[in-house]
Parts: sequence; structure tokens; C-alpha cells
Amino acid sequence: MSVEVGQTVPDFELKANDGQKVRLSDFKGKNIVLYFYPKDDTPGCTTEACGFRDNHQSFSDVDAVILGVSPDSEESHQKFREKHDLPFSLLVDEDHKLADQYGVWKLKKKPDREYYGIERSTFIIDKEGTLQKEYRSVKVDGHVEDALSFIRENLS
Repeated sequence: MSVEVGQTVPDFELKANDGQKVRLSDFKGKNIVLYFYPKDDTPGCTTEACGFRDNHQSFSDVDAVILGVSPDSEESHQKFREKHDLPFSLLVDEDHKLADQYGVWKLKKKPDREYYGIERSTFIIDKEGTLQKEYRSVKVDGHVEDALSFIRENLS
């Protein structure tokens, strides 16, 4: 079962880069940008994370919290955060349960192999916990700005 726009999203609890447990319900009363990315410290993922970093204050100004999610370990997330000075939490989804719930754990096909991994996707959840917007198969360029504009125009 996948989460759909207009539905209340189920709560979850995942470990963050600092070892703390983070629950979606911790952010009730805030807009949430939940973004799934394939792998720490790879080119596209770094560009996307740094885009969210560079616009962090603008998201804060519209009462939005940014949460990044990938299957990488707590240690990998912490190194990635420190290396790129990311001011938001990165959540550990090693068993890809959350990615499955959001329908972003997909079969990927390369010329030489097939494997499962994260399809770069972002979900905008409003202050009441309702999914308002989903971006699937995200292209990094311009994406952070699109997400910010959506929140400004619809949720602030």
C-alpha cells in the first residue's frame, strides 16, 4: 500500500544520522519535506542535498522541516552531513520499509545489471500530516526551488 496525495500519512520512526530516533509526529504543526535519495555522497544526491542546505532558511521561513531518507547507515549519513554542512536530519531506512511505503523502492535497470534501489522522490506533507504533493523520478536541477514554491503558494 502506497501513500497517496490527500491522505494522512502514517507515522514512522527511524534512526537519524546522530543516532536519535525521529518520528514524523515530532513535526506536527510544521510542513515536512520528506525526500528520498539513492546514496550518500554521490553526485546527484550531493547536489540535491546541498540545494536543500542552501535554501534551508527559506524552508524554515515557511514552517517547513527537511528530512532526507536513504538506505545508508547512520555513520554514512553523519559523514555526509558533516562533509557538506547539512543542517537537517538524514534518516536511516536500511530495510527500505519507509521507501516501500512511499512506493520509491524500485527495480533499476542498467545495461549491465538490474538491482533495487531508491527512485529519487520528494513528498510534501502539510502541518496536519496530509500528503499534499509528490515528486517522483526527480531531476535534481530546479527541484528544490519547485518544492519551496509549492509550499509558499499552497501551505504558508
